[in-house]
Order: sequence, then structure tokens, then C-alpha cells
Amino acid sequence: MKIRLVSPFLLAASLSACAYFHPASAPAVVEAPAAEAPALKVDVHKGDFATIQQFVTPGGASVWLVSEPSIPILSVDMAWEGGEAADPKGLEGLGDAVGYLMNEGAGDLDSLAFQTRMEDLNMSFGCDTSNDWTSCSASMLTENASDAMDLVATAFAEPRFDEGPFERFRREQQVGLETRETSAGYLAWRAQVQALYSDHPYARETSAESLAALTPDLVREHMHKLMVKDRLLVTAVGDITPEELAPMIDEVIASLPESSDLAETPDLTFPALDAPATAEVDLPQPQTLVQFIGPGLQRDDPDFFTAYVLNYTYGGGGFESRLMKTLRVQQGLTYGVYTGLNPGKHFASWSGSGQTKNESAGAFINGIKAEMEDFVANGVTEEELDAAKAYLTGSYALGFDSNAKIAGQMMGVRQEDLGIDYFDTRNAMVNAVTLDDVNRVAKEYLDPSKYYFIAVGQPQGLDAPAEAAPETAASE
Repeated sequence: MKIRLVSPFLLAASLSACAYFHPASAPAVVEAPAAEAPALKVDVHKGDFATIQQFVTPGGASVWLVSEPSIPILSVDMAWEGGEAADPKGLEGLGDAVGYLMNEGAGDLDSLAFQTRMEDLNMSFGCDTSNDWTSCSASMLTENASDAMDLVATAFAEPRFDEGPFERFRREQQVGLETRETSAGYLAWRAQVQALYSDHPYARETSAESLAALTPDLVREHMHKLMVKDRLLVTAVGDITPEELAPMIDEVIASLPESSDLAETPDLTFPALDAPATAEVDLPQPQTLVQFIGPGLQRDDPDFFTAYVLNYTYGGGGFESRLMKTLRVQQGLTYGVYTGLNPGKHFASWSGSGQTKNESAGAFINGIKAEMEDFVANGVTEEELDAAKAYLTGSYALGFDSNAKIAGQMMGVRQEDLGIDYFDTRNAMVNAVTLDDVNRVAKEYLDPSKYYFIAVGQPQGLDAPAEAAPETAASE
């Protein structure tokens, strides 16, 4: 910007058509040189899946950007460490209210006007919370990026948190409180919590009392605790350069506090079990939901990728998994049973679930245990290991087929601190897993005596031996 310095005397005289100045005596008009912003320092990582440009904006936001000129869409993800576990005791649901209300009006736009403005700009914007993170995402046409990011900036600077949308949030939450008592998934989660970590922040849940205690002012105050500059991570993908994106990001975060104090979330250790434990939760329905959970591995564990590859053969590979082949295809006990690793920062677990008829619940659980015991005793075959590696490496590129997916993938890497070269090394780490590694981890982690089983429904035969299981009892 050019700055023109003019004396007050000259300015007043120039407004008079009759004024006369001798050139030698007239005050000079001085052109001040434009102040140049410091050049943006951009580190470029050229990888096989993406070229990532890494930089910090003048306002202090740490950004990973993939410039993608072939698709005229910009996708931006933002995340702050601190989520539902940071809700104050007695105010459970506060973080969810923040996420719900962030696109329900800002500045002079009420909820309807805000939604209409997003439609006019062909954009989306919304926020959400999980146990450990608060996240916002926005997608827009690149040609509308400036106006769209202006709207996002208004949402952060002047959120309205009007009474109407707030009461709608509360009503929806109240409906959820009523319906969750008939949800098998919720009842299984509650039984798991009560058995494994009942006094941890992860165990706290929204209640009628906590909902009644919430107010729009509390939501506003909590937003400014969750969304602060020094805990912000940004990822973006689109037809845009770092120099174009940086000022947009800085406009968005300009109103955010620099920092805040949030209560630390304590780490959890999976309790040691002497034998498989089974909890039964009564729910009148024709099927039983079976969930099972045991100790897991965090992402920095040297055996994480070994467990990841093993999980494909165990229960993560759909019809290629042992549990599906045995319990669905061979025994007809279920239409689906799946497992997955949950490498949480504060609590790592290895869990699975499936449904079966009430009368075959005992056989189904025994079948799961029998497969786990077979993994411990005999491990996997070389053919199974090769199939797992081929699928896990070959399908990886499917996670990069849209701007939003790439931004989300980068955010996951940032949240778990996996390193900017993760996309390039990930398949190599999968392929490096050996048969000895897999079978060693199977012995350590798939021992059913370390697992907690939960059966929700009206299960039968939970104490029956495996050989008493019906030959065919397919889930309906």
C-alpha cells in the first residue's frame, strides 16, 4: 500500500480554487515506500502421493497445503487438540454445542441467512468434536474462496449462538437421550465404560441435568477455550498458492485467543483380565449385538503396523477375514463381524463387533474366541500375509481421490504426529511386516483371555461350549 503524506496546510489550500503557491515554497508531497510483508517461508516435500507445502502464516498458523490446479475446489481442515473430554464436569455436551452452533449464524446473519449465504457461495462449513479434538472444515469453489473464507472468519469472530438454534440443539440432544436407551450400540458402550474406565473423562456423557445447565454464554466462553491459535493445525488442498492462502487463514483466526488452559486428559491402561469377561445387557429385540475389546497399540508402537496387517486377516478384511469366513460363510452365525485397531492418544484398544440371533449368541461368542485361539496357536499363513499386504498397499491410493479426502488424510497425519513423509513410507512399513512379526503379535494380543465381551439383546447360550453351537443361525 502506498502512503501519501500531505501537510494539513497543503490539504486545506488545495480545496480552494483561488489559492496560489509558489513551487519553491509549497510543501512537498512525499511518497512513502510501501511496507513489504516478509516473504513467506515455504518448505516443500515432494512425495509420491502428494507434494506438500509446509509453512507458518504471519499470524502464526501452521499449514500443510497441497496445491491442486486441476480441480477448482479448495478444501480446508482446521483442528485443535481438546474435545469432549475437556467439557467441565456437570456441563457435558458443551463441546458438542460449540460444534453444532458454529454455522448457525454470525455477524448480522442469523441462522437462515448464514445457510443461504453458504448456498450462494457454493460452499460448506461446519465443526465437530470428538473425545480429544475439535475440528472445523470448509469446502468452496476456488473462484469464491475469498468471499467464502470471509464468511468463515465471521463465524469465528462474531458467532451469534442465538437462542433459537441453541434450543434446537438442546431439543435434539434430549431426543437422543431418550432414544439411546433402546440403542444396542450405546448400551454396549456404556457397559464397556462401566467395566473398564468408569472414572475417566471418556466415560462422562451428556445427561438431562447437564443439558439444562448449558447456556449460549457458556457455549461462547467454551468456544474460546477450545479454539485458540497455539493449538491450531491447518491442512488445505486446492487450486491456490501459499501466498494466496496465508492471508485467508490469518483472517479466519485473527479473532481467536492466543492460548487457553484445558484440563489434561489422563492416560488409560487396559485392565488385566484373568479370563474372558462377558457382560450381558438386556434389550428386547430379536438379535444380540456382540462387542469385544482388548488391549491395543498406539501409533508410535514399533508393532503397530504388524498389528495393522494382522487385523486385515483377523477381522478387518471383510470377506477375506477369518472371522467372516468362519462365522458367516461356514457357520452362518452372522451377516457381518468386523475388527479394528483404535490407537487413541490416551487409550489404545483392539475391538470388534457383530450381530447374531439371540439363540445363537453363545455360539457366536465361542466362535470368535475359537478363531482368536487359533491365531494364537497357529498364526497366519504366508498366503494370508501376502493377501493382506497386497490389499492394504493397493487400496491406499483410494484415500487420495478428492481434495477433501487429501486434506483429511493430512490432518490425520498431523494429529498423530506421523511426519510429513508418512504418505511415502506407509506402504513400505506395511510391506516390511514379516510372518514372524505377525504371529508374535497374534500370540500377544489375540489371546481371548485378555478380552471383554458385551452381549446386548436377549442372548442365549452364553455358557454353552462351542460344540453345542447351532449349525445354522444366520442373523436377520
